[in-house]
Amino acid sequence: MTSGNYLVFDIETVARPIEEFDASQKEYLLRGATTEEEIQQKISQFALSPFTGKIASIGLLYMSMFNDEWNEIKIGSYTLDESMGDGEERIGILPLTGAEVKYYNEKTLLENFWEIFKKSNPHLISFNGRNFDSPFLMLRSGILGVRPNKNLMEGTKFNYPHHYDLIDELSFYMNDRIGAARRFNLDFYTKAFGIESPKTKEVNGSMVTELFYQGKIEEIADYCLKDIRATWELFLKWQKYLQFS
Repeated sequence: MTSGNYLVFDIETVARPIEEFDASQKEYLLRGATTEEEIQQKISQFALSPFTGKIASIGLLYMSMFNDEWNEIKIGSYTLDESMGDGEERIGILPLTGAEVKYYNEKTLLENFWEIFKKSNPHLISFNGRNFDSPFLMLRSGILGVRPNKNLMEGTKFNYPHHYDLIDELSFYMNDRIGAARRFNLDFYTKAFGIESPKTKEVNGSMVTELFYQGKIEEIADYCLKDIRATWELFLKWQKYLQFS
């Protein structure tokens, strides 16, 4: 593994309220849904797109590699607080992980995230980050008028240097739904490798939008950082047993 700085990152996203869209957008987004159940199902999927969702939290774990040893620099969270104005910041400590959390509105949250890449150009580590987190961050930034300081989508589907996306590494860059290299979610991979899963009965990814609109933003930030820790532990397993280049 190359010496230098590494950044483990993960985002949690939530659906924007249907009321934020105009009539033609609503018709387009809900087209084909006839029952209330079908409508709610479509709305629940808004969190999956930067055009219909927004970023609730970014979890960040800074690591350094020197002389073949890992050292933790810092772990923390940038989390959305929509009561904040542009450029405003509020700092707290998360109750479960004890990590620092910085609260911003979404535009300022993204501006601060991209500042990371002005100061350094770390190697990236993620789980599904190339496929979801990176394009979401890029597009959501553009929508909000924030220019990224780094192109997180540089390279190709099968060759993007300095970013270790574990879902690609553990499936050997194949996208099979069955077979030896099929893809699983983070919960399944962590359990398979003997790592504590970040998913609990209290919080999992499907609950993030509901928690956000209940005002439980600290719970979301803590959950995101648990994902970060699990991703890091999974990376270490992959590095020790399966990395060859």
